Amino acid sequence: MTEATLTSTSASPTARQLWRRARGVVLALVLLLVAAIVIAAVRSDARHGRLDPRSADPSGSRATAQLLADQGVSTRVVTTLDEARAAAGPDTTLLIAAPDLLTRRQQTLLHTTTERSDGRTVLISPGSPSIGTLAPGVTADPAVSFDSALSPDCDLPAARRAGSADTGGIRYTATDPGVDACYPSDGLPTLLRVPAASGSGDTVVLGAPDILYNDRLDEQGNASLALQLLGSRAHLVWYLPSLADDSATDAGGQSFLDLLPSGWLWGTLQLFIAVGLAALWRGRRMGPLVPERLPVAIRASETTEGRARLYRKANARDRAAAALRSTTRTRLAPLIGVSPAQAHAPEALIPALSARLDGDGQALLPLLFGPPPRDDAALVSLADQLDALEREVRIS
Repeated sequence: MTEATLTSTSASPTARQLWRRARGVVLALVLLLVAAIVIAAVRSDARHGRLDPRSADPSGSRATAQLLADQGVSTRVVTTLDEARAAAGPDTTLLIAAPDLLTRRQQTLLHTTTERSDGRTVLISPGSPSIGTLAPGVTADPAVSFDSALSPDCDLPAARRAGSADTGGIRYTATDPGVDACYPSDGLPTLLRVPAASGSGDTVVLGAPDILYNDRLDEQGNASLALQLLGSRAHLVWYLPSLADDSATDAGGQSFLDLLPSGWLWGTLQLFIAVGLAALWRGRRMGPLVPERLPVAIRASETTEGRARLYRKANARDRAAAALRSTTRTRLAPLIGVSPAQAHAPEALIPALSARLDGDGQALLPLLFGPPPRDDAALVSLADQLDALEREVRIS
């Protein structure tokens, strides 16, 4: 093995190769860093989010809060159930921005509080998960209204004064005949006012949040309807449910499996069965492997170089040295009159090789049957010595 051959088949990666391998990862990290910086910059401003009375976003509600403040109505934002329940009272309107985010236990506690407070509760787009608990006797229709602007078509004073408004969204059905049903779409109302069973309080169910958005407040009668619904009391408590609320994680002693619907458990079981069947299908063996003719011929030098790179990558100097010694012994055996069966037996190969080279054979034993080299330099030296030994035998 010559020095030129060693240089051409070196497995040590160059700087260019390292860059080609790592540039995809580096590019992905740079993109993640840029995205993180952009998100942090966007979130660092004064905007908060959808239906937030502090937000100036198109979907925020700062304009509504400012108009209410001009009428003397104070607005307070709360994010926990305890704060919302403590703030409920006869002179307070409690707006729940996302009722469907509340757990069943939160809904029950909140309804118990609002029922006794004699204040007004405004539910924004409650669906089937929450409407039955927060507004008993009211159900949400599965089909939503695609009509945005609707006419009041009811006797509710606030609706009649506001006129047409963007209330199209979820439609509702109420069993109590005393409920004010307004802004119907295909026969079903999108706004309800449900009087409390006792006291002077009530619950307003609004099928769409559009009348509270900053960019929709000046359209139709949205501003008039929003101010009348939210400004009937001196104080407005704006409840933005949060998943970080401790009351949302209180499962009442139930385990995680108890909180999962039964359909998820059955689906997981079916998934495991499907994975097992797929593993059995892909892992079956229909008899012994059959060799296949390759479409192209691979040069022996390429195969040797590929195996050498694998040895180099795995630091398998012992296997590389064993392959070199075994191949050398196999080639030397017929040259010195040793049968192929005894080519790897020291007691047969070393004496015949010593007689051919007129030596004592003391240096041949560790060369052909010695321990694996300590490092790459020792492996290269071993290859050179075996190559020189084979040339010497062929010449002699």
